[in-house]
Amino acid sequence: MSLIESTYEFFYNIIASSVDILYMQWLAWIVYPAILTFALPVGIMISVYISAIFLHIYKWRHHIKDVALLDKWKGAKHFLSVLWNAQGRIWHGYEVLGMEKIPDTGSALIILYHGAIPIDHYYLVANIFLNKNRTIWTVGDRFLFLIPGFKILMDVFRVLPGTVSRGVELLKSGNLLAIAPGGVREAYFSDEYYKVLWGQRIGFAKIAVEAKVPVIPVFTQNIREAVRAVKAGRSFMRRIYERTRLPIVPLYGVFPVKLKTIIGDAIPYEEGMTPEQLATKVKKGLENLILKNQKLPGNILRGMYERFFPVPVDMGKTS
Repeated sequence: MSLIESTYEFFYNIIASSVDILYMQWLAWIVYPAILTFALPVGIMISVYISAIFLHIYKWRHHIKDVALLDKWKGAKHFLSVLWNAQGRIWHGYEVLGMEKIPDTGSALIILYHGAIPIDHYYLVANIFLNKNRTIWTVGDRFLFLIPGFKILMDVFRVLPGTVSRGVELLKSGNLLAIAPGGVREAYFSDEYYKVLWGQRIGFAKIAVEAKVPVIPVFTQNIREAVRAVKAGRSFMRRIYERTRLPIVPLYGVFPVKLKTIIGDAIPYEEGMTPEQLATKVKKGLENLILKNQKLPGNILRGMYERFFPVPVDMGKTS
């Protein structure tokens, strides 16, 4: 091999290896963020499971045999509430506006807008427990009760399947009860325009009318920007959900957007109001809360900007 050929081969190998390295770095720069956006929602699930494991250890350590004994769990609930509250403040700058509208005593029905993952409700439950020493009972979708390992967490934090009779019983006993009427349908198939997807669901209104309690609408700013459902194939996945009730929509995100829970004015019980009338009134109240506190359509980058530089929102303003 001549000197020229040897020199050529030497520099060719150097350049080729450099190009390979640069290509791999470029590929990593493109691919890793995409992988991370789908991995972070799994991190939320891991945090939930860690909370459940902690409760199992607490139960064993304190010899608790009956999970229904609220007083036995105060220490554990306080510890987990502090952790979840800290996580919300650090990652999302989480805050609550209108905490004074949650009664210190007595019953009320709290109606929520359902994000793709209801992390805002975890934070709200923690805040109300820490600030008012009150436990919110929450109606959860039935599929939650099929997830292995979740039972102790739902028992301690009072998550239950939704029935009208049980809801009325809890409210007549002076408890706080939270319901997201849109459920999984709203969680996965609403969009950045924050459409309220309740369909014909008025069970919550039947509960409020029968129990004769006020209804408090609650909305969290940027909740759809924190975690989003993949849009590709959404109509197909919705057909599957409507037939099977299985939530199989891929999620991505847990972006560090600003999350601010706004507690609206209570809608008082009115004698003679039908469940249908109350449901319409509450839905309108929640939609007004969204229009007043959320720029539409929602935007992930704007939500991240608001995390550090709060921006006022004008009623009905879109961008």
